[in-house]
Amino acid sequence: MTDDLFPSTSKDDDQGTQFASVVPDRGIDRLEPLTYRIPQSLSDLQVGDRVAVPLGRGNRATSGTVIAIADHTDLPREKIKPISKLLGARLPKALLNLAQWIAHYYCCPPGMVFQTMVPAAVTKAVGRKRRVVYDLTDTARGAIASGAEPKLPPTAALAWRALIAHLDLLPSEPGALAHTLGLKSIAGLSRLEREGLLMKRELVTVRASGGASLMVADPDHATAPPLMNDQTRAVETVAKQLGSFAPFLLFGITGSGKTEVYLALIEKVLARGDSAIVLVPEISLTPQTLSRFAARLGGDVIAVLHSGLTASQRHAEWQRIASGEAKVVIGARSAVFAPVTKLGIVIVDEEHDGSYKQDQLPRYHGRDVALKRAQLENCPVVLGSATPSLESWHNAKLGRFTLLELPERAGGGVLPKVDIIDLIEERRASARDRQLRAIGPTLHRAIARAFDADGQVMLLLNRRGYASYIGCADAHCGWTLPCDDCDANMVYHKERLPRADGTKRTLGHVKCHHCEAMNKLPATCPNCGKRISLLGFGTQRLEEELAREFAQLVDGETMLRLDSDTMHKASDYQQALDRFRAGEIRLLLGTQMIAKGLDFPNVQLVGVVNADTALSLPDFRAPERTFQLVAQVAGRAGRSAHAGAVARVIVQTTDPTAPAITFAAQHDFTGFAEAELAIRQRAGLPPIGRMARLVFRDRAIEKAEAAGWTAKRALDAANIAHLTWRGPFPAPISRVAGYHRIALELLAPKASVIQQALTLLRNQGVAKSDAHCAVDVDPVALM
Repeated sequence: MTDDLFPSTSKDDDQGTQFASVVPDRGIDRLEPLTYRIPQSLSDLQVGDRVAVPLGRGNRATSGTVIAIADHTDLPREKIKPISKLLGARLPKALLNLAQWIAHYYCCPPGMVFQTMVPAAVTKAVGRKRRVVYDLTDTARGAIASGAEPKLPPTAALAWRALIAHLDLLPSEPGALAHTLGLKSIAGLSRLEREGLLMKRELVTVRASGGASLMVADPDHATAPPLMNDQTRAVETVAKQLGSFAPFLLFGITGSGKTEVYLALIEKVLARGDSAIVLVPEISLTPQTLSRFAARLGGDVIAVLHSGLTASQRHAEWQRIASGEAKVVIGARSAVFAPVTKLGIVIVDEEHDGSYKQDQLPRYHGRDVALKRAQLENCPVVLGSATPSLESWHNAKLGRFTLLELPERAGGGVLPKVDIIDLIEERRASARDRQLRAIGPTLHRAIARAFDADGQVMLLLNRRGYASYIGCADAHCGWTLPCDDCDANMVYHKERLPRADGTKRTLGHVKCHHCEAMNKLPATCPNCGKRISLLGFGTQRLEEELAREFAQLVDGETMLRLDSDTMHKASDYQQALDRFRAGEIRLLLGTQMIAKGLDFPNVQLVGVVNADTALSLPDFRAPERTFQLVAQVAGRAGRSAHAGAVARVIVQTTDPTAPAITFAAQHDFTGFAEAELAIRQRAGLPPIGRMARLVFRDRAIEKAEAAGWTAKRALDAANIAHLTWRGPFPAPISRVAGYHRIALELLAPKASVIQQALTLLRNQGVAKSDAHCAVDVDPVALM
């Protein structure tokens, strides 16, 4: 690692003493590291080591990363503090370079980047155990190789003969070794140590505890199926670039076999002795993906990194990766920072997914960081999706990425027929039914037919809770229930909990989905005393309606709801999918969690209960997200030749002519992309142009506004060519958790212009990326 990444001055000091440049894990917005003395006890310190250092006047113990080592420094010797200790983790050079790029590009303190790269469980050494063990000396190994038995006293000779018959036990703790060898005590082993045949050494291990098994192989995928021509072509094209940086966009319709392409490529990478990183959008994809990869590649070579692990599991997996034991890393966004050795390929599955973008410091995009890491490691990167992000599609069309296409479903499946249902017309036709329903007549009949044919059903409603609008039933009153600390309405949640006698009791509360505040639902309107109306549909209300309409659906027995209120950990999600795959569950309903990457051959009907939930948001990406969600969930139907013949998708909407919905119904991504990119072109919006968003936050709105105007005046004075901006103005959600939010959006034709503006604001202390200012480069959401 050279000093040019984080420069350090140099001048002759005490001879023999070395100095380390350390970036502490703190939000210090400076690229220059701090200098520390390397004590003699840490003479084996290397660049990339994680260390503990004293920070500030109080010498507070702080973790940090060594990014350079020098023999000299210009700093006064008496002011340089020593490094306290090693933390037992080391980052490879490529990750140090990647951290420097992230800190600059995403306008983030470098210490926060390193803190994100290394899980807290690793820094805190959760589950780490130090054991003193016996192992063979070189003298003993030589004696064993020659076949000569050393001259030893009887007790030691007995121990020696027992030991050489069980060399597989080493290294082992003295007491445990003596017991296993059948020795009465450790006396014989102690004599072997004095004779120079055994030595004691410290062995550090990480014991993973808690949680379910990380690896459950799926026997149905143990043997690789024959690849179709398009799959073979994709594998061969990427394989030719192994050993060099090359970005690929794998555009394959749902069910086209993208995972088989990934597996074939990883097998080639492993054959070269290299490693692979596979990113999945969130924890919901990991269990099913893991089972397929474990069956094909073997669980021993795979490590998993995601938020569902216990702290000790996360530490153990990280150490397996760092040691080279695990060659394939599968995980969510942060797995892009896995400390693999000899990285041979990076794969980003469902690359369009918004969860790859971190919504807190550092606000990096996992897909873009994967591209940068592959460039630094000189290896190919494959971005896969049935509905690519317009950024990736635009890059492919410009020739920056190589486009690989899989236009047919594997295994004989066909894309299902999609019907768009106008909810307004259906409600008008059934006006005599005064009860508000989420399921229209057409979707109701289709569910009944699927059940009659012993098929399974999946229903998507991307809204949690029971009712999204809480207000007075008297329109003249106009009272609604907002969150006290946010510019948003409270959402009613209703749960039925079991009693000891087998019956269920209903409990309800109101909750803010932004600050998580909770409260009781008022019994009556606090303004006029009249009753309260609960309007709008969430997954809980849909679940209640389905149980009422279909006798064969029993909550928890034949019907399951999948959302963040019911799926609390990875094992919950895995068990739910296993029950659905086994046919025990007839209907699966949920939020976007059910729209991603799931493969169930008996699904005959997929229903989108309300396709409009995100379409009307004040965000230019709303049509793109709506298209992706509808197209992805539609792809869950007809995944086998049998189900494909009868599979159907019904999309309920109040805007049946919206391009995002009509193109999704036609399975026409190319048509949607061309139309949407034309709109973005006229507006200069990403991916045609580049964007950064600054949100100034304060409990006093005057301070937030003042910060926004200070930034605007700095940009006015700089007069940067080709830079335009909008604002400052109140963000669409103008207050969250008591903090007012003022937005300023920067637009430019090139990323370099955005970076020039952010560097200016950063140097003037206006854009600090702290509690009062959020800097979001390449934002994916503008709320």
